[in-house]
Amino acid sequence: MSLVAIVGRPNVGKSSLFNRLIGKKSAIVENTPGVTRDRIYGITEWNGVKFRLVDTGGFIPGTENEMEKAIREQAMYAIEEADCIILVCDGREGITPFDIDISTILRSSSKPVILAINKCDNSKFETYSFEFHRLGFGEPFAISALSGYGTGDLLDSVVSKLSKFINETYDDRLKIAIVGRPNSGKSSLTNALLGTDRAIVTDIPGTTRDATDSILKYYGEEIILIDTAGIRKKSQIKENIEMYSVIRTGIAIERCDVAVVLIDATRGLEDQDKKIINQVDNERKGIIIAINKWDLVEKDNKKAEDFTSQIRNELKTYDYIPILFISAKTKQRIIKIIELAKEIKTLRQKRIKTSELNEVIIKELEKTPPPSIRGYDLRINYLTQIGTEPPLFALFSNHPNLIPDSYKRYIERAIRRNFDFKGTPISLVFKRKNKPWEER
Repeated sequence: MSLVAIVGRPNVGKSSLFNRLIGKKSAIVENTPGVTRDRIYGITEWNGVKFRLVDTGGFIPGTENEMEKAIREQAMYAIEEADCIILVCDGREGITPFDIDISTILRSSSKPVILAINKCDNSKFETYSFEFHRLGFGEPFAISALSGYGTGDLLDSVVSKLSKFINETYDDRLKIAIVGRPNSGKSSLTNALLGTDRAIVTDIPGTTRDATDSILKYYGEEIILIDTAGIRKKSQIKENIEMYSVIRTGIAIERCDVAVVLIDATRGLEDQDKKIINQVDNERKGIIIAINKWDLVEKDNKKAEDFTSQIRNELKTYDYIPILFISAKTKQRIIKIIELAKEIKTLRQKRIKTSELNEVIIKELEKTPPPSIRGYDLRINYLTQIGTEPPLFALFSNHPNLIPDSYKRYIERAIRRNFDFKGTPISLVFKRKNKPWEER
């Protein structure tokens, strides 16, 4: 999806506009400058077009205050990665020197900029927006983030700016994202994969942004390695490594088919690793856990087995994820990542016949039926696969809203026992005839 950044000086209503456009209160709204310090991401849709939206902290060009410098740095990064920018100004205060400075910076970015003049609560206040023509971004949109006045026209303009990204052709090449904590070896693994005898490296533009991916040619097949490992250097931006690694990880996971979650063998599984795995699962992408720096670990015959057991014990709901032990430095087993990712993409595309599903799974469910809830005798009548990438199964029941989560997990395990979905999150939806879907 394309990315739209909301920028502007402090206290002009950026967070209120962000909440209005995504339809929920994700950003804290307070009448105090500097409340939004970190960027907040959300997804919205207008006229059938989905795009990501990012809210940024108040942008104060040239300040020497440490916190304000950090906020400005984040806003600059958002501007660089965005496909379109909404500049928010305060209609009741008029043009300020900060608005002019920010406009100068935005013009140098060469990104399309849409001017939103906030706090124009109805047509009587539209005159507030007239003077903002001076900023040089064309017709300003008089809006009210609080009431929603004028936001429809604003969104029409945003979607028109994103039109060049909407008609892109589908790229069916395997896309692998290497993600993980800082210093887990992402750069080393990326370079090791691209440096093998079978690899040739070609720079290609990212689908909706200026990021550059790399092509790995593997036995004649082109595979895209999505850049999260610092292949590109943004010398003009002083990045905070922890902060920006989270941003890059989210974008990479969204774009990939399979995410390789890299874990440092010398540190073991940490909370941040678990969060990344959860993020991949929530996006329903293929997952591989790769234990890197295995060459640095003192080993005996049971070391890998013990390490695997420890991870399985901490990730009990993710027992379908394959675990590899690799070394980016020595290139030990790194090609296994490519082979396994290819296999997982095929499994994500797999479709099982309804007759086969019911013959196998319904028999299992009859042996272990769902428990009675509130005096109701629950039954699963039949199931069918209704989607791929990720695999999606619809199950029809007499009381779909009463099926407990524990039994839903049992159904998923039954499907996995009988059909190979290694490394592949699957989704279940429950329905009764002429009733809406109820998704797990």
